[in-house]
Amino acid sequence: PPIKYNEEILFSFENWRTVTIAERLALVLDPTKPFPPPNGVMFGLINGINGNYTRPINFQPGKTYRLRLVNMSGTMWFQFSLPGHIMRVIEIDGEYTEPQEVDGVDIAPAQRFSVLVTAHSTSSFNYRYNATMYASFFPAEPGLSPRIFIGDVVYKQDAPFIQPGSYGDAFRWAKDIELHALDQAPALPVDRSLELIIERSVYSTGQNLLNVNNITYGLPLTPTLYTALSMGDMSADERVYGPQVNAVVLKHLEVIELVIHNRATIPHPMHLHGHTFQVTEYGPSDPLGSNNVTAIPVVKNTGVPARRDTVVVDVQQYVKLRFRADNPGVWLLHCHIDGHFAMGLAMTFIEAPDVLQRTQHIPPEMLAQCAKQGIKTMGNAAGNQGLNLTGLPVMPTIVLHKA
Repeated sequence: PPIKYNEEILFSFENWRTVTIAERLALVLDPTKPFPPPNGVMFGLINGINGNYTRPINFQPGKTYRLRLVNMSGTMWFQFSLPGHIMRVIEIDGEYTEPQEVDGVDIAPAQRFSVLVTAHSTSSFNYRYNATMYASFFPAEPGLSPRIFIGDVVYKQDAPFIQPGSYGDAFRWAKDIELHALDQAPALPVDRSLELIIERSVYSTGQNLLNVNNITYGLPLTPTLYTALSMGDMSADERVYGPQVNAVVLKHLEVIELVIHNRATIPHPMHLHGHTFQVTEYGPSDPLGSNNVTAIPVVKNTGVPARRDTVVVDVQQYVKLRFRADNPGVWLLHCHIDGHFAMGLAMTFIEAPDVLQRTQHIPPEMLAQCAKQGIKTMGNAAGNQGLNLTGLPVMPTIVLHKA
């Protein structure tokens, strides 16, 4: 790594429900049940163990530790801090940044941070870290939401502990818009800008579903990658992929700017497959011109923007992202909250299908697996030729937009 340290310590964070994901999603998608369904009891896991019983981490005086913080949760955010120590962010989502001192990191589902912590020069005291599991859209319940987990940082077995304090106004949270890429890569010049609007709507099935530009995601009969590889020149025509995958075809090496608006009342951690992107701007979003926007300031990265692959689009906010289409393939952009993905908050980028056809092929083993499962491996979204989408399931239609 380009930044030196002595040891690494991993923190993987998860939320754990008392019901299976299939049972939870069945409640979310059932139009006969109240929406949203009750939150239910959730526990927090740290490195696979109940957060109340995690093993201590051991520091040796003077050593520098890289703490890898990974949020593997399907729903919940985690805030991490180590009071009494200085943390320096050096990496987000696999991309190195210029070191920046912070007091804590706020980690959304699918996000990753690395921070450097240099241990004190003496072992006079032990300390405690704080990992708080929360979601802003869940009502507060004492002991349940948020859940606070305290872990030991041991310098010496018999040394006294210094208790962690509370977060004050001067507490410095890590913010991706304020971070800068370590490699000093400048902001990319934009070739094409795409505006994406996230909403929740009631559909003709009675379900509450999420959508991007009024399209809720649904699976095609032919996987989109197979369509891109088998349709020849027609693979550049977005219609062959069917309306339900919300396909956008990208040209090889063009620079794309995504302007993502969130008109819903819940924040969405949006994750892009196949790329990292530059985070260049946040601001207030009011696409309908209703003037119903809270006082969110416009914040821009004034230097070399950091890159990552998962960004939180907060309520009534927009974010601007840039990436170069230099990785031919079929890539999803989706919300990394499991229930929101199931509710259709996803779209598909078909990147350089002409280059893809010249350079990639499907392994025979994968084709054999699809054949066993009756999955089509050629043709458009319906498994037909041209624009004949006969047989493709009809998607529900929007009845009412919801906040």
